[in-house]
Amino acid sequence: MSWQGLDDVVARARTRLDPPQGMQSLAEGGDLDFVPAEKTRFIRPAAVLVGIVPKPDGPTVVLTTRPHTMRAHAGQVAFPGGKVDPGDADDVAAALREAEEEVGVEPARADILARGSPYITGTAFRIVPVIALLPEDFVPRPDPTEVDEAFETPLSFLMDPANHLSRSGVWQGMQRHYYEMPHNGYRIWGVTAGIIRSLYVQLYAAGED
Repeated sequence: MSWQGLDDVVARARTRLDPPQGMQSLAEGGDLDFVPAEKTRFIRPAAVLVGIVPKPDGPTVVLTTRPHTMRAHAGQVAFPGGKVDPGDADDVAAALREAEEEVGVEPARADILARGSPYITGTAFRIVPVIALLPEDFVPRPDPTEVDEAFETPLSFLMDPANHLSRSGVWQGMQRHYYEMPHNGYRIWGVTAGIIRSLYVQLYAAGED
């Protein structure tokens, strides 16, 4: 099954992914093999917001580039998000708080659709993607201390497996396979591309006849 528009993807998110609250049933994915055994007990919770913006020409997804001054993952493309803080009620609250701080998402105007499969990173984070429908008039307002740039990429592009380029390289002495989705001058890869690929599989590939 291929891309059929925003209404279809919203319906799939509500029925194929985990609900906004409650127990999570989707299997974890990501790079657990790259987390040293002694650190697996200390994997830290995090969340990102996969914010979908309805547009006349088709929905887009809000992405950011990290400042080049950051110590980790400088300049990389990422979803708005970060660590779950003790004051956050849950993953959804964390994703909304971070998205408000980083790109100006108003939590009250975000329609939370679902949560995707948790993604374990090689740096020992367990990232829960929170999928939300943002207002049609949403305009990102990046915080320059946390975000170098905010931009939007068509959801139809991200949900097209032809754009999921398989790559490999050596990291920490081990061969690693990852996805890359170059678009409009931006290199979407690594964890961000891995989350997108996982969402595609859950929404469109898993369970199809």
